[in-house]
Amino acid sequence: MIRISDIKLAISSAADPETERQALESAIRSRLKWKGAEPIQYEIFRKSVDARKKNDIHYIYTVDIHAREEKKLLRKYASRGVSASPDLPRLEVKLGSEHLTQRPVIIGMGPAGLFAGLTLARNGYRPILLERGEDVDSRKERIQRFWSGGLLDTDSNVQFGEGGAGAFSDGKLTTLIHNKHCRVILEEFIQAGAPKEIAYRSKPHIGTDLLRSTVKNIRQKILAFGGDVRFRAKVMDLIIKDGRIAGIILNGSEKLECGVLMPAIGHSARDTFEMLYRRGVGMSRKAFSIGVRIEHPQELIDRAQYGDAAGSPGLGAADYKLSYHSGSGRSAYTFCMCPGGYVVAAASEEEHVVTNGMSEHNRDGRNANAALLVGVVPDDFPGSHPLSGIEFQRKWERLAYLAGGESYRAPVQLIGDFLADRPSTGWGRVEPTYQPGVVFAELKNCLPGYVVETIKEAILDFDRKIKGFAMPDGILTGVETRSSSPVRINRDENYLSNIQGLYPMGEGAGYAGGIMSSAVDGVRAAEKIMERYAPIQPEKG
Repeated sequence: MIRISDIKLAISSAADPETERQALESAIRSRLKWKGAEPIQYEIFRKSVDARKKNDIHYIYTVDIHAREEKKLLRKYASRGVSASPDLPRLEVKLGSEHLTQRPVIIGMGPAGLFAGLTLARNGYRPILLERGEDVDSRKERIQRFWSGGLLDTDSNVQFGEGGAGAFSDGKLTTLIHNKHCRVILEEFIQAGAPKEIAYRSKPHIGTDLLRSTVKNIRQKILAFGGDVRFRAKVMDLIIKDGRIAGIILNGSEKLECGVLMPAIGHSARDTFEMLYRRGVGMSRKAFSIGVRIEHPQELIDRAQYGDAAGSPGLGAADYKLSYHSGSGRSAYTFCMCPGGYVVAAASEEEHVVTNGMSEHNRDGRNANAALLVGVVPDDFPGSHPLSGIEFQRKWERLAYLAGGESYRAPVQLIGDFLADRPSTGWGRVEPTYQPGVVFAELKNCLPGYVVETIKEAILDFDRKIKGFAMPDGILTGVETRSSSPVRINRDENYLSNIQGLYPMGEGAGYAGGIMSSAVDGVRAAEKIMERYAPIQPEKG
């Protein structure tokens, strides 16, 4: 195959699949001076929007094509963005020989747990996956009851359950890591039902609606390969003998023996962190970020980013990613931006308020929202305990709960009032999307002062980058505290903790952030186990 880069097409060319196909084929024929009448077989490798000039917004494509006389074409058109297509990554692991006396056990079915489980199951290790929450369909019903009536299930919610916290988000698959596993994981998602476009869009996302069905299909594949899955299976304690994992206690009394345990517990499993600490698992404090959710009309963001092209068929809802460095030394940034999305209640502990963002694949909601966060470091936390970051989070979540009227409603303030340091009294052009509801309150009462001041500075700075970002009637909803884990479970280069047989992984362990990097970390943890141990022989009979 040969690769053609920098194909420029008008946004109207992507209005629908057939129009896009015809435009791409025409561009390929033009680039290669291809006069043959036979259809061109091609695959899109990359597709991104170039919006640097508002009067010339267009798509940039990179495509791989099947062609005869490839070497001739490469020699002739090398100066016109034509090159050889690199080989797709192949993941091969030399399997170990050490005998496993029990099946490996995975705690948690977020991206790290699911992809660790899939990798092990596919290679004959028959993992057991334990999830404290429910399957994704039951979990959705449970969450809806919380959003509509304030009935929180502390084991099955936005944070806990099949798919992890990412199942109720925008389903972003962007990542800052460059790892050979990324492409493979994207292909796994596609095979499980995700849109094919995630393989080539520069900012791929699945959306919460499609991600939930994708997660179910990955679970079914794990089962088909010989793995087991158990829901409502909460790990309450570890059994450690001579510095090595010997088993776990489930749901208070059930004992399950295991010699390999892989915690993929997510960033919010505070009770599990506390149990691991009591059992002597090495941990350390970790920096993270806190702040608010900010909401604007999606059309405002579209206009600011795309100018007159806003709303064009094939262009979709605009996003943004912004950062600001204050003279105080603090930094603020936008995170988990959800075009056409919703601000959602994401509490996992009673009498605490936590916000997050979510959007569906079509991103067709009326508002855009994003986390607007300020970085915090261990020196900001009370004391030096490894879990002090958790107590820091709890303090502000509890204050947000009190400010919201003690009913899981969230405190909100209009942007103009927040900047002017005055209470809000009524809505303007933007209506909040948060459920179970909101209450006007001054956000300075449920955030550290340095976070409030840095956010104020950032809003004014971002307004210079996106016209209208500081609109007075935009909405700030508090608080967002779960940007990443406040704890790192220490591990070595082989992914082992100080307890032999314990392989912490994913975002909860402090080594990933987001769906893709967590999935990659889960695969790498599985590979470390595969490099050491031999597959488990299937049971006879």
